[in-house]
Amino acid sequence: MLTRLDPGLVEKADTAVAPRAVIIGAGLGGLASAMRLGARGYRVVVLDRLDGPGGRGSAIWEGGHRFDLGPTIVTVPQTFRELWAACGRDFDAEVDLRALDPFYEIRWPDGSTFTARQGDAAMRAEVARLSPADLPGYDKFLKDSERRYWFGFEDLGRRSMHRLPDLLKVLPKFAWLRADRSVHAHAARRVKDPRLRMALSFHPLFIGGDPFRVTSMYALVSHLEKEFGVHYAMGGVAAIADAMVKVIKDQGGQVIQNAEVDEILLDRDRGRDRARGVRLTTNEILTADVVVSNADAGHTYDRLLRNHRKRRWTPAKLKRSRWSMGLFVWYFGTRGTRGMWPEAGHHTILNGPRYSGLVRDIFRKGRLAGDMSLYLHRPTVTDPSAAPEGDDTFYVLSPVPHLGHDDPVDWAAQAEPYRAKVQAVLEDQILPGLGDHLSASRVFTPETFRDRYLSPMGSGFSIEPRILQSAWFRPHNVSEEAEGLYLVGAGTHPGAGLPGVISSAEVLDTLVPDPVLASSKAP
Repeated sequence: MLTRLDPGLVEKADTAVAPRAVIIGAGLGGLASAMRLGARGYRVVVLDRLDGPGGRGSAIWEGGHRFDLGPTIVTVPQTFRELWAACGRDFDAEVDLRALDPFYEIRWPDGSTFTARQGDAAMRAEVARLSPADLPGYDKFLKDSERRYWFGFEDLGRRSMHRLPDLLKVLPKFAWLRADRSVHAHAARRVKDPRLRMALSFHPLFIGGDPFRVTSMYALVSHLEKEFGVHYAMGGVAAIADAMVKVIKDQGGQVIQNAEVDEILLDRDRGRDRARGVRLTTNEILTADVVVSNADAGHTYDRLLRNHRKRRWTPAKLKRSRWSMGLFVWYFGTRGTRGMWPEAGHHTILNGPRYSGLVRDIFRKGRLAGDMSLYLHRPTVTDPSAAPEGDDTFYVLSPVPHLGHDDPVDWAAQAEPYRAKVQAVLEDQILPGLGDHLSASRVFTPETFRDRYLSPMGSGFSIEPRILQSAWFRPHNVSEEAEGLYLVGAGTHPGAGLPGVISSAEVLDTLVPDPVLASSKAP
């Protein structure tokens, strides 16, 4: 992996050789795109401003602890297997993926719990234990989830939705599946217990959506978990990113870290703007036949195309868009705790006293509430390499407002007091005596997401996946603003989450022209 730009790359694309694809960002969507285009014969160059690959799925080390910065759960592993197969390789030979059982445990303040497990019998037993009367409704919910999976994931999620007629054709199916109803509203029609309603509807929070507002299409996650399980990659998601880089290098491509793109360059070609390359913050110019942006869609249009007039994704339209919530993440290590706190498994969700009220504060009021719900990740339960021997590595995540509200949170003043509140909740509910064992510690706030990942509003997952910000309504994989420019990652179709960003590269693969044709169109 290169850490600086090779001067030999700074040249006009040579149409006598394979055409060049420049990919902005080494997040998993960008790396997956590089793999697919490399397999098709493009000369691929990936440019990334961070010091290691993976984007939000990268990792940092501190005091012998590996902190996996972003996603921790791998669902729908066949998306990775299909990606590797498209490159003539075997994913399972290169990445050690472990199935988890249980998937995660949900805990409520009253002491009740719900453990998501592998297998129908285990899950139905959990539902029956928590709320026996809701078992028939739960079975109906799973059938609803499967229908939405086949339509929303296998159909719409794996093909481009950039043409309006494609949207019009599927509107009747959207209506039949009641896509206008929220995930929570749909769960509430099937089960009565408020705890079970939460357990069946919280998943949109993992991709930045308000469960009381996003479309019920996202109920498909329950089928994903049931059908494919929940997995963990040994070495964290960063290990997947490293394996992707190896594939790209073996194809002859390059992944260059510490190289930040400042602008996408356009030429006027037959009456339309066409991407012809990028300019880095160092003023170096790299020409290309195809430009793929894995940067946030908002950053792509507002910053990287700032010197060009936009037809659809204008600054005003981006400002009107609804953005996903922000994230407060505390990464911490503990000394001598391996074997302690047996109730803290690999994944635990600690609910606060409110569900709808807290979500309303985060998404609509933009207020940092006094209570909180937390997601606790303890990878050392499965992967001891994440910490020194005998120690543990954790991260705890709290959804918080993004920075675009009228009175944004002053994180310079609030970060440490809020971290102390998070610690108090953990000590009270699941990690007693935590303060006596703390070692390494690092905090990410929405300001970190804004500065590290160039995420508009400091949002955790780009544009919120509401029904009118999904499919055709989302920034398209093939740019509306310039020919030869494509988008992948969380801010485009089909959306955030590991399956979403990997699928965005699959969609891209159907849109980018054959390399010979691309070369013939080179400026």
